[in-house]
Amino acid sequence: MKFDGELEQLGVDLTAMCRLAGDAMEGATEALVRADLAMAEQVIAGDSKLDALRALCEERAYALLALQAPVARDLRLIVTGLQAAEKIDRMGDLACHVAEIVQRRHPRSAIPPELCDTFAEMGQLAVQAARAIEHTIANPLESQLPERERADDRTDELHRNLLTTISHKDSSYRVQTGVDVALLSRFFERFADQAVAVTRRMDFVVTGTTPR
Repeated sequence: MKFDGELEQLGVDLTAMCRLAGDAMEGATEALVRADLAMAEQVIAGDSKLDALRALCEERAYALLALQAPVARDLRLIVTGLQAAEKIDRMGDLACHVAEIVQRRHPRSAIPPELCDTFAEMGQLAVQAARAIEHTIANPLESQLPERERADDRTDELHRNLLTTISHKDSSYRVQTGVDVALLSRFFERFADQAVAVTRRMDFVVTGTTPR
């Protein structure tokens, strides 16, 4: 019973990490499109909570592996939990990177007004991805991989469009603006990639098929 309780708590901690990562990207996106310094600083300050939860998840998972010698699905759950904790923490770091650019450029906006809608959509997709992982971890029998991959494709499309916009030969953007847009777009794109990677690992728990 103690093993089952610890395994369940690992899932609870991972869902909490997803919630924090989603909240962080939601706040970072708002800070970006509104040039909101206070919101950016709030996101940056909150990153330590994710770091602490990741450490807790890893400690719990290693203890389960060392003391309980789990097999089959339980072993897959624990290994997946370790991998997911790392990637979800990385998602939080990426949201923090967005907020740090907002902080550095304040009081000027880090992005041109005409690109705000694109970044707002990328942020919305990122937050939806984090919420979907949260649901998948709580309900590991419900695969959401096809839906997540479609959302990731849309994020990739927006990322490519932004890069095309800033690198066009007739672009009038300053070099610094182009660099900021490219970096910010990459952070959102990587956030979505990490979300898909976690979803693939959750599929592994159910199917036993090694994620690609």
